[in-house]
Amino acid sequence: MTSLHVVVPDGVDDPTRPSGGNVYDREICDGLAAAGWSVHEHPVPGAWPCPDGAATAALADVVGAIPDGATVLVDGLIGSTVPGVLAAAATRLRLVVLVHMPLGDGPPGHRVRDARDRERDVLRAAAAVITTSAWTREKLLSDYALAVDRVHVAEPGTRPAAPAPGTAAGGRLLCVAAVTRQKGHDLLLAALAGIRDLSWHCDVVGSLEREPGFVAALRRQAEALHVGDRVAFRGTQVRDRLDSAYAAADVLVLPSRAETFGMVVSEALARGLPVIATGVGGVPGALGRAPDGRPPGLLVRPADQQALAAALRGWLSDAELRARLRRAAAQRRPMLPRWSATVDCVVRVLAAVAA
Repeated sequence: MTSLHVVVPDGVDDPTRPSGGNVYDREICDGLAAAGWSVHEHPVPGAWPCPDGAATAALADVVGAIPDGATVLVDGLIGSTVPGVLAAAATRLRLVVLVHMPLGDGPPGHRVRDARDRERDVLRAAAAVITTSAWTREKLLSDYALAVDRVHVAEPGTRPAAPAPGTAAGGRLLCVAAVTRQKGHDLLLAALAGIRDLSWHCDVVGSLEREPGFVAALRRQAEALHVGDRVAFRGTQVRDRLDSAYAAADVLVLPSRAETFGMVVSEALARGLPVIATGVGGVPGALGRAPDGRPPGLLVRPADQQALAAALRGWLSDAELRARLRRAAAQRRPMLPRWSATVDCVVRVLAAVAA
């Protein structure tokens, strides 16, 4: 049995704070334990990735208590901005950093002083870096000149899910994302205003607590654009309620300004749902293609509300397009990796570091 210490944000299991990163961390920890690793989890409190002095001190206490020579996997949300703690610890620990989203350009919605320098110092000190997409790996290699053989990809997996039945008209739109500016809900509302003449309803599922000012502005925007009665902000939905939201949908819409992977894309495809999204970051890789080479969705330019409106109009107006995308999504569905494959990738990295 190999011992592993995992440092994660303290909200990793909080159902009121769901995120792709939290889901990934939980799947990896559980999968490693099932694979025979002795996993010691260390949740650290703090407003990561922007810790105050108390959070930094708490992390230093956690890391300081880990015995010399131990293999340690640190969530990059915690690790990437605190080189004072981790770069020094890397001299006595076998440190692996899991990067969900590069923070060197500044975390979305926050300002971290010298974020690029901090992240560079941590990642260069680590024995290995695990990323969740090929796009993220290439960005880290480009930004920080890391050794190619120390940066690895372990894409998120999926859980088996029943296919969504869909409707003939395709008018049930679903957006699953925390309601923040980065996720582009303002662009979505503007695009929906451009297709008011068509029949549709959009459910927005995601936390309303991260950026309350932005949420309030969105509600005003929806009313001003005369789509307030057709857009429902459902807030955080988990487990059965989230499954029900996917089951009731015809298509997933993801208008993000930035994404490193887009786990909701995989979650939609696992149910045979086509995707309309901005082609940013790792989203094209998450969308992929069916065996015949056809994409199971439509990608549009980022921050282009007119392009998004055109894609939505095409989906709603063209029955042949809907049928084609649905076939591609159904064919893509069995190609998606399971979480066991993700765990296998992580195991290979950790085993090499531990050895």
